[in-house]
Amino acid sequence: MKSSKQNVKIDGIDKKILRYLIQDARRPILEIARNIGISGAAIHQRLRKLEKSGLLVGSNFVINPKVLGYTTMAYIGIFLDKAMSNPSAVKQLEKIPEILECHYTTGNWSILIKVLCKDNEHLMFLLNKKIQQIEGVSRTETFISLEQQINRQISI
Repeated sequence: MKSSKQNVKIDGIDKKILRYLIQDARRPILEIARNIGISGAAIHQRLRKLEKSGLLVGSNFVINPKVLGYTTMAYIGIFLDKAMSNPSAVKQLEKIPEILECHYTTGNWSILIKVLCKDNEHLMFLLNKKIQQIEGVSRTETFISLEQQINRQISI
């Protein structure tokens, strides 16, 4: 995610709108308008302004992976042979659907990824047969998440 060069200015009404939508993105605009005390059209205008500014970047449904049988979440630090390997390694990592996030990092690893697997056996296959086979990957360090305790966005 690239950072914006300029900060977006939001007022108290924008913050109220955003708090309602962060709680429930399906909440009707007219309900939010009634609660805040402004018109639905004003809410729409403000949302368009926030989308255009880049502060709001889409809306989506959240899938519960456990319902699909994905129960093992892990974070994998990837050590690369050379920094030059970063772009090509990321291109190969993008092809692996179990990888949810990929970050360049400071510290020991070149790359940190977040993966979601059905179980530990699936994770082992992913490590041995896919990730560690990528050219430039010298080794990996894996941390299995036992249970996520906090999941939130930046507070408004």
